[in-house]
Amino acid sequence: MVIGDRLSNGTYKKENKRMFHDFGNNLVKKSINMVFRSDLRDIMTGYRVFNKIFVKNMPVMSKGFEIETEMSLYALDKRFIIKEIPITYRDRQEGSFSKLNTISDGIKVVKKIVSMYKDYKPRTFFFVIALIFMLFGIVVGIPVIVEYLKTHFITKLPSAVLATGLVTLGIIIAQCRCNIRHNSKTA
Repeated sequence: MVIGDRLSNGTYKKENKRMFHDFGNNLVKKSINMVFRSDLRDIMTGYRVFNKIFVKNMPVMSKGFEIETEMSLYALDKRFIIKEIPITYRDRQEGSFSKLNTISDGIKVVKKIVSMYKDYKPRTFFFVIALIFMLFGIVVGIPVIVEYLKTHFITKLPSAVLATGLVTLGIIIAQCRCNIRHNSKTA
């Protein structure tokens, strides 16, 4: 896949006058590069060329602007060669308008990243969720434990139940992670 990179030479930042686009591009780029340990410079560009194998094999699931993210994630996951070529970006001519809605389309792109992260990296995805639940459970449970150690009583019963539930849920989610690893080894 060849990508027309709008961001490297600075023309996009100079020409683009729409608020939050630079922030959104960087958020998506950094998220994907971190998850896939890649170094792509422009994930959201629509300027792309594909070979026949890529076109015939990529299942298109997206309906809108999140398609660029989907194509990049698919190429990274399948280890396709990705070549980025810097291009000069010019903003739209006066009188024309973009169909892109920064907020709603940005939310769709973030949802697509999370969904594809779950599909492509399920072990890590579920581990992070399990860790978050367990940490919240520990944070909620610390005052309960401190109180019990001081008084040998638990007066914060709702907090104790919540902490137990969060840690238990985290353990269950972590078990999902282990089952995915086990099933992928046997498949």
